[in-house]
Amino acid sequence: MDFPLHFRCPISMELMKDPVTISTGVTYERKDIEKWFYTYKKKTCPATMQPIHSFDMTPNHTLKRLILAWQNGKSRSISDTSPVFSIKHDELVTLLNTIESNPFKVSSLKKLKSIVELGDHDVKDDFKKCGGVEVLVRIIQQILIESSDFVTFRACEEALSLLIRLPIVLEEEETIEIMLQPGCMKSMAIMLQRGSAEARFCTVSIFQRITKSDCQWSNIIEDQGIEFFKSLMEIVSDEICSKASSCALQVLIDILEKSKKSKLKAIEAGSMCTLIEILPDSSKSRSEKIMYLIKLLCECADGRMGFIEHGLGIAAITKKMLNISNVGTKIGVKILSLICNSHPTNKVLEDMLMYGAVKKLVALLHIDGSSTTKERVLKIFKLHGDKWKKNPCFPYELKNYLGLESDSL
Repeated sequence: MDFPLHFRCPISMELMKDPVTISTGVTYERKDIEKWFYTYKKKTCPATMQPIHSFDMTPNHTLKRLILAWQNGKSRSISDTSPVFSIKHDELVTLLNTIESNPFKVSSLKKLKSIVELGDHDVKDDFKKCGGVEVLVRIIQQILIESSDFVTFRACEEALSLLIRLPIVLEEEETIEIMLQPGCMKSMAIMLQRGSAEARFCTVSIFQRITKSDCQWSNIIEDQGIEFFKSLMEIVSDEICSKASSCALQVLIDILEKSKKSKLKAIEAGSMCTLIEILPDSSKSRSEKIMYLIKLLCECADGRMGFIEHGLGIAAITKKMLNISNVGTKIGVKILSLICNSHPTNKVLEDMLMYGAVKKLVALLHIDGSSTTKERVLKIFKLHGDKWKKNPCFPYELKNYLGLESDSL
């Protein structure tokens, strides 16, 4: 049977059964390279003739899996049964093996991306069966070792670009578990900071798949540094790529909903300030997500402090209440409730009057029926109505409704 050149041992030229890689990066059949070293007493690499200082051998599991996959595909076609692999199987196997053995990976990755992009579900599934995801993850992790090497960085960008073109594969728990390796997560965090616009979009899209999964990812996210959250916020505030910005918003929501530790890191990264400043000019759906993030951060004392210290937090939230949607209004009331229940300063209460928050809260009390939102509004007035009632703009009938004294007009 004819077989790809990359599957041959460079010494015997036979199909490898137990491939191992030596220190020069070349892969051989184990028995052949052991014979070279220990029987013939050679101290060079047979293929490159480089001196060998260490006879360590690392099993090349990916190549072995590729060889087995290729053999299974061939045996299926020979026996004239239904093919298990895609029509691009041989090409996928050859390219993956080339990537593993060649330091210049970008061109091969682009060819793979073209095959996957034009291929159907069978091609994408075949890519996974051939160990393609593991190969890409190893390429991504390489930037932890060679972070300043341009070729390595470009290969990482191409690997991420290829991964995002495997939507069905990316949704599988097995694939996400591979992506959750600490080295891979750290590498993707680096790409969020330093990658091209496309690479950053691909990376944040992959993070969105991860955070939507049922896998135990929250502890790994918590281990990321403050720079990770700064990078996400930078993408959130990016007005050029709205898709990336929307993805980053959703990723932050998924992360902060699950972890108080992550909330504190996001606060330390300056998220509150950024969110308040981009809120006023945001669209309806975007405003709802931004307000929800502000609400999540205000559940921490540090978050409430950051909201108050900004100075325009009350104004930004008030502007959106009753103007974008019922959901936005409910979230706005929750934020004001969190602030008002935590011993607000006189300045905060004055800002609520000055920017119209109190007026909008009064309007919400006139809505028929009962709701948790209305209950929150009532509690806000019962806590701070005595201070607001002195203002001439405070409705007289509301004082009676709330049971407030009216002797200080």
